[in-house]
Amino acid sequence: MLARLMVARLPELEGDWLVVPVPLHRWRLWQRGFNQAALLAREIARLTSQKMVPDILVRQKSTPSLGGLGKASRKKALSGAISINEAKANRIQGARVILVDDVLTSGATSDACVKILKQMGATHVVVSCFARVLEEAIVPPPKRVTPEAETSGAT
Repeated sequence: MLARLMVARLPELEGDWLVVPVPLHRWRLWQRGFNQAALLAREIARLTSQKMVPDILVRQKSTPSLGGLGKASRKKALSGAISINEAKANRIQGARVILVDDVLTSGATSDACVKILKQMGATHVVVSCFARVLEEAIVPPPKRVTPEAETSGAT
């Protein structure tokens, strides 16, 4: 169902496109047992009659869970984490790519993936995600002032 909803929001796909999931590091994949982006990508490829390439991007560096991190911290954590699978690099040159993820939070992961795909010669990259977290939901809430702090500062 999620993939069908995502396909409905894609632009018209003329010609051949590669459907590429955002990669998980092998340890996270082993712990979780699945890559939710790859499951969505597989169904999107089927629904659009496009070719899925599940292993063209590689998360070579294990990153901490990005939940709770701000945009700058996410970008720093992802620095150097995603690369191209050299054995499949020739498939990117001149390709149009649908990059699939489940949730786009700050955009740091998508940005890192798009950067690599463009460097390797992709002509178009469309990011397709099921959910988008609003920026105000990422920013940590302001510090609460306790009643003790208010009274201790009064003169």
